[in-house]
Amino acid sequence: MIVQICVGSSCHLKGSEQIVELMQNAVANNHLETEITLAGSFCTGRCNRVGVTVIVDDDTFTGVTPENFNEFFKTNILSRFEKEM
Repeated sequence: MIVQICVGSSCHLKGSEQIVELMQNAVANNHLETEITLAGSFCTGRCNRVGVTVIVDDDTFTGVTPENFNEFFKTNILSRFEKEM
């Protein structure tokens, strides 16, 4: 799985650095280091008024914030691995 976090100027101002850190910790805590490739991306063109844009494989999600990160990770990343098991 490839997870890209937008680090363009708009997302940077909305906290992309925090989302990167949360993502790194969540991947490590769930022992998914060999399953997920984390990458930064410049502007995805999906700027939102709130939060950061994250692309998981071919799916784009907007509005990811520290407050909703855990639910985002569980619903859009972790659940994909549970389906494989």
